Amino acid sequence: MKSTFRILFYLKKNQLKKNGNAVIMVRITVDGEQTQFSSKLDIDPDTWDVSSGRVIGRSAQSNQLNRLLDDIRANINMHYNRLMSCDGYVQPQKIRNIFLGVEEKADTLVSLFTQHNEQYKLKVGMTSTHKTYSRYELTKQRVIDFIQKRFKRNDIAIKEITTVFIEDFYLYIRNNTECSHNSTIKFVQRLKTVLIYARNSGITFLDPFANYKLSFERTDRGYLDQSEIDLIYNKEFISERLSHVRDVFIFSCYTGLSYVDVCKLTRDDIKMGFDGNIWIMTKRHKTNVDSNIRLLDVPKSILIKYENSLPNGKLLATVSNQKSNEYLKEIASICGINKKITFHLARHSFATTICLSNGVPIETVSKMLGHTNIKTTQIYARITDMKMSNDMEILAQKINAKQQTAV
Repeated sequence: MKSTFRILFYLKKNQLKKNGNAVIMVRITVDGEQTQFSSKLDIDPDTWDVSSGRVIGRSAQSNQLNRLLDDIRANINMHYNRLMSCDGYVQPQKIRNIFLGVEEKADTLVSLFTQHNEQYKLKVGMTSTHKTYSRYELTKQRVIDFIQKRFKRNDIAIKEITTVFIEDFYLYIRNNTECSHNSTIKFVQRLKTVLIYARNSGITFLDPFANYKLSFERTDRGYLDQSEIDLIYNKEFISERLSHVRDVFIFSCYTGLSYVDVCKLTRDDIKMGFDGNIWIMTKRHKTNVDSNIRLLDVPKSILIKYENSLPNGKLLATVSNQKSNEYLKEIASICGINKKITFHLARHSFATTICLSNGVPIETVSKMLGHTNIKTTQIYARITDMKMSNDMEILAQKINAKQQTAV
């Protein structure tokens, strides 16, 4: 249905100025909804033609006032047509604010970031995590710092954000923090999410990401091979703290569970499967997606080691992720492993060394890791040289057998 749109000029005769003139008011009507404001122009009421909404006469002053009214009408028409083209609907108050240059607080980047983050915080524990929320808060602070340094102010209108703004924001993070390219792109990605939130809130602006491509560099996440996993598993540590961290790390190497999922693991998550084997059946803390992993002998022995030694049904004793990574660095040094070992490396090792290298299909690995997209699994898992060698050996044997049969 076509929108009904009208602009009316009228006099505010009930409040005349000291010189007897009346202010010319502007009324905008869209589909029956109205708003009005002062044109900042005033005239003698006797020189006003109500029917045409114009000044009577051909004097220089009359002509000038009518030209100014024509300019106001043309400007309002332009804003109306632009808003209709972008949104398909128009609110008269929106036209008035744009015409008057009134920038609502909600239409600025930092205020929108605050609104978005407050809404996101309400989802924590349901469909999102506190860690992701804290990353949005950090991104907001990075945006504030950038605006203050680049523009010498505390906020910026959404409509002022351009592709150049995004590129400058990227460069600001790269040059002023220790973030890598991929980490910086994550900040830019979160900025894009907030702009999508702004558009979904009804704010009209040109998309600065239309000509900006978010591209990540391919990185080698690393993993431990079987000999390195065995070396850490069989090492005798004098320190009890290193032994505990080692056990939890090895448990993750054989289950693929992330640090936070290992921390929340309880006896209720250990269940007998339909196949008669013991399985871990849980949901990933990060995505709330089902993650079912069969309990192999090595992680099973680790659970037995700590059985009934922890309160609240917890299965493994854990320290903070930061402390775990510090201790794992120490463990790597003691074991003579020249790799940067973090707790998350266990998840990669499970996908690559424990599963793929032993012939487990990547679809099965993806299901056990709790991924919803197999492309995510491909980041964690890679084909090892030993796996390729074994696969090619099997292929060679098959071809040789066929050739011998043919002879």
